[in-house]
Amino acid sequence: MQEVFLEFDSIYKSFPGVQALSDVSFEVTEGSIHALIGENGAGKSTLLKILSGLYTPDAGHISLGGRHHVFHSTSDAIQAGVAIIYQELNLVPELTVAENLCLGHYPNRRGVIDKKQMNALAASQLAELDADIDPTAKVSSLSIAQQQVLEIAKALSRDAKVIAFDEPTSSLSDREVSKLFDVMRGLKSQGRVIIYVSHRLQEVFEVCDSVTILRDGRVVETFVDMEEVSQDTLVRNMVGRSIGDIYNYSPRRHRGPALEVKDLMGPGLVEPVSLSVAKGEVVGIFGLVGAGRTELMKLIYGATPSNAGHIKVAGEVVTARNPNASIHHGVVFCPEDRKKEGIIPILSVEENINLSARRNMARLGIVNERAERTNAAEFVERLSIRTPSLEQLIVHLSGGNQQKAILARWLSEDVKVILFDEPTRGIDVGAKSEIYNLIGELAEDGIGVLIASSELPEVLGISDRILVMREGSLVGSLARDEANEEKLLRLALPVAN
Repeated sequence: MQEVFLEFDSIYKSFPGVQALSDVSFEVTEGSIHALIGENGAGKSTLLKILSGLYTPDAGHISLGGRHHVFHSTSDAIQAGVAIIYQELNLVPELTVAENLCLGHYPNRRGVIDKKQMNALAASQLAELDADIDPTAKVSSLSIAQQQVLEIAKALSRDAKVIAFDEPTSSLSDREVSKLFDVMRGLKSQGRVIIYVSHRLQEVFEVCDSVTILRDGRVVETFVDMEEVSQDTLVRNMVGRSIGDIYNYSPRRHRGPALEVKDLMGPGLVEPVSLSVAKGEVVGIFGLVGAGRTELMKLIYGATPSNAGHIKVAGEVVTARNPNASIHHGVVFCPEDRKKEGIIPILSVEENINLSARRNMARLGIVNERAERTNAAEFVERLSIRTPSLEQLIVHLSGGNQQKAILARWLSEDVKVILFDEPTRGIDVGAKSEIYNLIGELAEDGIGVLIASSELPEVLGISDRILVMREGSLVGSLARDEANEEKLLRLALPVAN
């Protein structure tokens, strides 16, 4: 029987007005992959930051190999053999692969960096992971999957015994996910401890040996054998209830054209794209990574200038020169990367909600603070945005609540069409259900909804009609009742030459 190597013992952590973790205790054996799951805001990120030394717990400790630790810095955790592979990778883009891998402990001769030895060390470390990556290449030239492998190589170069992965597959293709899982299984066979944080429960069952579920900062349950637990059991423990059909789809009445795109061309597309969305209709766009989904959405929104074609909104020809013009015509966009393109992290929830509609509430150029506060409060209640206050910085909200705040911003406008790019990426299953319900309500209100997603169950679950993109082209359109996973994948997969 494998020995326990990692133990969390009665971990407590609070922030002003929030008890983030309460009496968190569980064990992980060596040579295993242990999932850590829960809704956004359950405490997963806080626990990882305590493991990494970024936060110090208010009470409790971590044991590694029977030795108690309270990390007061990230260097403490690294020296103890802990590495965290975050969703936002911690690499220096303009340095080479070898320079990143050896950062902080460069080999040198008489004080001068020995580049030959550095490159050789990097090549050797990457070879252990069966990674075909040039040590002299700049990190900025690598794919996300290659950068993740480099982060793992960095951890191994520092002899990490515990490696935690935070949502590692959110930007990977299926092939890259499979490769990452092979690497993780290899680390497991070496006796290392792997902590795996993910919202994708199918991945948890595929690669993990055991699982701990957090809810409201507490451990709800730990299952030591994944073969003895069902997905429904995990969901019920995560959200405190059985959520049933998370899509809650019902047929909708379509009421004339909301959006018409004709022969649109621009960066990321190899053929002109034409499509339509009716008022009250939800149209999904499915495609694999690199299919051109995001590029198409940004062309429609005007975030990327188009080369040809035209767009009609509610029957009127419009010019999507830029996002401001699109918003003026009632076309708004919820981007895939919420942190970089959706929210303003240094502003409050109230300020983010009122960001676009502020001009409509100002009088003679003077901000109407009372109107803004009332508007934000109404949407926080209407969309069930969970926040301690309107003054809370939005960056501290969960992904699902950030997405709802972005949606509140657009609903403060006169919206005719809403574009969603990966609407539930990085969002837990309970919050997903809430987002899907909101999308259904928007359609019922007569808004045209266009959703780009790489998740087959999502587009099948919420769409009235599904379009398929492949390598920069729109290659198919299926009605809801004729679409299934096999048909969509056949259209989406690259055609062999």
